[in-house]
Amino acid sequence: MSLECKELRIALLGAVLAVSGCAKEPAPSQAPPSQEAQDEAQAGPGGTISSIGELPFVPSLSVAEVFAQKLEHPTALGETTAVHVKLPPPANRLLTDSLVRVVGDPARPTVLFRSDTLVRLGVIPESPGPEFFTLFSQLPDSELHQRRENERRMASGEFGTPTRETVLFNGRHPAARYEGLSVDPDAFAQGALMPFMTCPQVPASTQAWWERTLMIRDPAVVLDPARTWDPCTGAGTKGGVWTFAYLMREMAQGSGSRPEAFVLNWLSLWLNDFQSNGDTVPARRKMYDEVIAPWAAASGATSSLQLNASTGRWEVVLSKPLNLDIAPFRLLAIVNRIDLGGNAEDPGRQSNPGELRFLFGLTRPSPWGGGTEATCNLKPFTVIFEYGVPGAGCPAVLAWARQWTGLGSYTTFNAAYRARLALMTESVVQRGRAPGKGNGNALNQLRTNEVALGFPWELREFRLADEHPVTGKDTPSNGCLRVHTMALTPDDATHDFRTDPDVDAFVRTFVKNGVEQPVVVPTQCSARFVVPRNHQGRAFVGANAQVAPPTHWAGVSVDPTDATEVCARKEFSVNTCNGCHFKDTGTNDFSGVNNTAFTHVSPTSGIPARLSKFLTGGGSGFMFVVPDAQFGAEVTSWPFADLLRRHQRLQELAGCTSCGWFIDLDAGYLSRMEALAGSVPLDVPPGALAPALTVGPIRDVGVVKQLLELRPGFRTRLQQRPLDFLQPPAARVH
Repeated sequence: MSLECKELRIALLGAVLAVSGCAKEPAPSQAPPSQEAQDEAQAGPGGTISSIGELPFVPSLSVAEVFAQKLEHPTALGETTAVHVKLPPPANRLLTDSLVRVVGDPARPTVLFRSDTLVRLGVIPESPGPEFFTLFSQLPDSELHQRRENERRMASGEFGTPTRETVLFNGRHPAARYEGLSVDPDAFAQGALMPFMTCPQVPASTQAWWERTLMIRDPAVVLDPARTWDPCTGAGTKGGVWTFAYLMREMAQGSGSRPEAFVLNWLSLWLNDFQSNGDTVPARRKMYDEVIAPWAAASGATSSLQLNASTGRWEVVLSKPLNLDIAPFRLLAIVNRIDLGGNAEDPGRQSNPGELRFLFGLTRPSPWGGGTEATCNLKPFTVIFEYGVPGAGCPAVLAWARQWTGLGSYTTFNAAYRARLALMTESVVQRGRAPGKGNGNALNQLRTNEVALGFPWELREFRLADEHPVTGKDTPSNGCLRVHTMALTPDDATHDFRTDPDVDAFVRTFVKNGVEQPVVVPTQCSARFVVPRNHQGRAFVGANAQVAPPTHWAGVSVDPTDATEVCARKEFSVNTCNGCHFKDTGTNDFSGVNNTAFTHVSPTSGIPARLSKFLTGGGSGFMFVVPDAQFGAEVTSWPFADLLRRHQRLQELAGCTSCGWFIDLDAGYLSRMEALAGSVPLDVPPGALAPALTVGPIRDVGVVKQLLELRPGFRTRLQQRPLDFLQPPAARVH
């Protein structure tokens, strides 16, 4: 490329940055909080409230993690664009100076080359910096023009009052404020090195947006007379598409059981002890007294709990089946978790459209189906149906995001809004929507959280899958719901949450090695790790999780003066069920009206259900600051505003994400790499199963050149993915 063209390209990039105003302080983006928000922002026992406006403002380019640049000539595989990704330091420190990085599943690896090295080889004209690695893509011009049009529409206010300010989250923690950058298709066509990040203006995060697109709990929806039925008052439509009965009927199809037996089988899992991964979970036979017997009586059936002498197990005997239409579970919220796209096996931030969730609270109404809110008898017991939204690849993710932002354009929860939402939920929950999963149902897992059946609070998890006893991998299977080990959570029956040496060793080795450097608590703390079923020769993951105790997970030897260790302990604990539902998130508020202890959506506060401050931050424009669960505020505190984080991710996907075509390589490419270089720089999260490859760095520029030339021989298929697909998700399972 001529010097004249190179100077033009640099000048165009400068023009893009100048137009975006990346270095200037933006105008205030939020209106003063409403009185309701100010009331909500009162501090509770779990933490204190701070304004988002207190966060520092940083230059846009300092947070840009993806750049793209049009190549002067296509690669041998027809790729037209170099995509530069700012990768975190490798979890395996041996790979720190490797010129090649391999991430993801070795069966379908993603191979990246250090950007600076590609400049040396003349493959690309320039690099965004030493922390960037490059892969190649086909980026259609239409993607850039669509992005530019989306920017225009957002700035016009078509989707709500826009703001120029975006909050930078480090994991789930608000860390700073910055301004998004425009994409200039003309500059890109001339070869400019173009940052791809948040749009320069997006709809401001407000409670109204949260209520319509993320956490829908308005009475017009959760008590919709056409789609829900209220066991307390009898209002609504029995078997409506948002009822417990409907979801269970769809789930039971293909199980070999009638829906009534399917549900009774699930409830009966509480009646006897069970064991998984060496963890024996004691029965909670109050399930019969609190749920099954009252429900049977309301169904016109006689019931008894009997010990089967031949099996030694307790069983329910009914004179007639439970009436699913009058189930004692009342809808509290419909939840959009598009932010959960991607999983531990696939590092892609948005390889799928995440989850759709239905949250129900248990009631014991008297009279059943004919009383009032006052006679509802709300119980501290929630049931969450967590569905994996069908679809894969960038178009599916963006289409799902745009359906949700379309709901955000409604000003009320009117009939049109509810009809549109119903079409969306039906596309997920109906049987047959997920042919490769158990019963053809899209359920990922069903979780419960309760203290109504015994103390302490207990969480359980169920799936339509068989869990492999060694690897912990699931095999989808038809039939009834099965108990499953708790995601990312140790067995609290054999591991003490304050002093356990296994937890301490895991935090100070595996999790610590996965902490992204540099660490500055609380604003720069994130970690990549996998929690194995077994650790140090002992079962590690538990079959249930209890809360208070445990209140969190401590590392007994963690040094409070070592920021990496403090970060590692928090990252491990906050991702467990125990920590997430109590001390690590400040969900320990017992102050009556503000009570959301042990839950993030209260089942006992009435409708609309009260949300935890971990979710709301204390109100729009605020963040909830929680003292470190082990060391207290004397060492550090952790800020949360999770609905703000989810709102920004939704808007980013719907309006500010571009899709490129990426070529997958066959697994044989890694074998050839190993033969050529002697090792493969495969970066797997700490705690994951070791690959059947020799893992090590590649430092020879000549080998890099050979690996580039080998790519065409191992081509498999084109996949359309977001340009930022290698950025890990901020949230994991909760």
